[in-house]
Amino acid sequence: MTQSVVIQVGQCGNQIGCRFWDLALREHAAVNKKGIYDEALSSFFRNVDTRTDGDGADICKGKICSLKARALLIDMEEGVVNEILQGPLRDVFDSKQLITDVSGSGNNWAVGHKMYGSQYRESIVERLRRTAEHCDCLQCFFIIHSMGGGTGSGLGTFVLKVLEDEFPEVYRFVTSVYPSGEDDVITSPYNSVLAMKELNDHADCVLPIENESLFDIVSKINQMTNCGKLGSTVKPTSLVTSSVGGIKNTQEKPFDAMNNIVANLLLNLTSSARFEGSLNMDLNEISMNLVPFPQLHYLVSSLTPLYTLADVNVPSRRLKPSLHFVSWNQEGWKTGLCSVPPVGHSHSLLALANNTCVKPTFIELKERFMRLYKKKAHLHHYLHIDGMDQSCFSEALSSLSSLIEDYNQLDAANCGPPMDPPRLKIAM
Repeated sequence: MTQSVVIQVGQCGNQIGCRFWDLALREHAAVNKKGIYDEALSSFFRNVDTRTDGDGADICKGKICSLKARALLIDMEEGVVNEILQGPLRDVFDSKQLITDVSGSGNNWAVGHKMYGSQYRESIVERLRRTAEHCDCLQCFFIIHSMGGGTGSGLGTFVLKVLEDEFPEVYRFVTSVYPSGEDDVITSPYNSVLAMKELNDHADCVLPIENESLFDIVSKINQMTNCGKLGSTVKPTSLVTSSVGGIKNTQEKPFDAMNNIVANLLLNLTSSARFEGSLNMDLNEISMNLVPFPQLHYLVSSLTPLYTLADVNVPSRRLKPSLHFVSWNQEGWKTGLCSVPPVGHSHSLLALANNTCVKPTFIELKERFMRLYKKKAHLHHYLHIDGMDQSCFSEALSSLSSLIEDYNQLDAANCGPPMDPPRLKIAM
C-alpha cells in the first residue's frame, strides 16, 4: 500500500486541510469500526505508540495507539494553525509537523516565495524528509493552497519547487483555490499569475478550484433549502454539508461549507488509494492518462451528489456519447471503482477531465493582471524584496499567455472556432 503526504500552506490551505482530516477520520471510522490500524489508514495516517517519544515506529500490534496525520502545516500567521491545535484535531498533529511565523506575507507573493522561502527552506526540507522517512512507499505529495494571498501563492509554490528538487520521483498534486473577480485582495491578480508560472513548471497535476464557483454552489444549496424546495431531501450527515464532528451548528464558519466541498473532492480522489475496489485507480494513473501535454495538467473536477438524499444512478457510459475527444484519442476514458462510498451516501461520482474549460478562468486572470500591470500599480511592494525584479512579472505573464495560446490551438484544431463554455451549471 502506498502513502501520500498532505502539505497545507497559508490560511486557506490550512482551513481546507482541517476539513479534509476531519472528514477522512469520520470516513475511516465508519468503515473500520474495530479500530484496527490497516493499510487503508496507513495511506494518510501513522500509528504512533504514545509511550515512546511520539515519533517512534508502529509497534502497536494492529490496534490504533495514536494516529498522526502524514501532513505538514505551514503558515506565516499563527491564527489558523493555532485554531487547529486547540480544536478536535489537536491530537492528530504535533509541533514537528508545523512551520509558522507571526507577521504573515502581506498578500505579497514575493514575501512568501522569495523572503520566507529562503528563510524557511532548511526547516521545510528537514520536516519533509522526516515525514517521508515514515512512509514505506511514498507515492504522492498533495499541496493545498490559495492563489490570491501571499503565503499560499508564494510559499506554497516555493514548497512545490522544493519537492521537485528533493523528491523528483514522487508525484506532485496541487489543489489551488483561484480568487474571484470580486476578491478583496487588490494584489491577488499579481500573486495568482506569479504562482501560475510555478504551477506550469513544477506541478504534475493541478486541480483548479474557483472560489466564485464554490460560493455559487453553496448559495444555491442554501437558497433551495431556505425556500423549502429541497425539504427533507437535504442530507444531514453528508460529508459536504456537515461541520466538524458531523454536527451542524451555529458556530460554523462562513467558508466551512465551501471548504467541505474541496475536502470531499480530495477524499473521492484518493478513495481508490485507501480502500479496496473492483477497479481501483492508482494516483499515478491520473497523471499518466489525463496529461498528454506536460504543461496542460489542469484538471477540471465534477462531483456528485453534493447534498441530496436521493442517490441518482447515472452510469458513466451514458456520459460518454456526449463528450468530444481529440481526434487522436477517441477512447480517452479511464474508470475507477471503489467499494467504499462517502459517509451518508450509497455512492458518489468524481469526474476529472483535462479539457479547455479552464481557459476562461486563465483569460480572466490575465485581464485582471493587465489592468494593474499597465499602470505599474503596487509593483513597488514586490520589487523591494531581495531576488525580485520586473522580469519576474514579464516571465510569469509570458508563461500564462503561452498556456492560454496552447488551449486556443487545441480548441481550433478539435472543435472549430474557439468557444468559451459557461463557467458553472448546477444540475437539478
